[in-house]
Amino acid sequence: MSDVLGYEHYGAHGGDWGSTITEHLARSHAKSVIGIHLTDVPFWHSLKTPENLKPIEREYVEQVHQFQMKHGAYAMIQGRKPQTLADGLNDSPIGLAAWLTEKFQRWSDCDGDLDACFTKDEMLTNAMVYWVTGSIGGAFMPYFDVLNAGPSRWVAEAVKQKIGSDEVPAAFAMFPKDLTHPPREWAERFFNVQRWTEFPKGGHFAAMEQPAALAEDIREFFRPLRSVQ
Repeated sequence: MSDVLGYEHYGAHGGDWGSTITEHLARSHAKSVIGIHLTDVPFWHSLKTPENLKPIEREYVEQVHQFQMKHGAYAMIQGRKPQTLADGLNDSPIGLAAWLTEKFQRWSDCDGDLDACFTKDEMLTNAMVYWVTGSIGGAFMPYFDVLNAGPSRWVAEAVKQKIGSDEVPAAFAMFPKDLTHPPREWAERFFNVQRWTEFPKGGHFAAMEQPAALAEDIREFFRPLRSVQ
């Protein structure tokens, strides 16, 4: 952003893996990042539970663990045997579409009725992006990287957190049918939370499900930060 595009200051938004990438930007480039806007607290924070959790935080951590036990098999195979899965999905358009569509059906605010949130054109377009480029394997690599990171990597990230993401202003847009629903207290352990918005509807794919609401929340957060020099 700075060296190539020439922006001395900028903001960033993300959800799911995008929230992890956005947090990394704040950690590594705190002097340039004026603020970050997230739709979740990056999941990897729950892999190492801090001490002295409040009851509402313990409930959230247990919710994460329950999700992993009931619905986390996809993450384990994508993280441990990504190429085996990728070869199968790249060989079968029906298999690829089923793998992707199941996530949209379960993780959206649609009560199982996918047509209530997305058109078939949207679902087909999403699957075609992976199919024609053969890129589903590449999409699994972040899972592999996290599950195979060594102690030195986690120590380095902990140091970066102290000098970056806990200082940069952060906003959170929380949608009720997302995978998990962290309390603000949990987010404040890792971020400088300046805005916290609870939306009445929407799920994990907020940018597709509730684009207008999400865009407005992003605008409202960044508007007063535009004058940062």
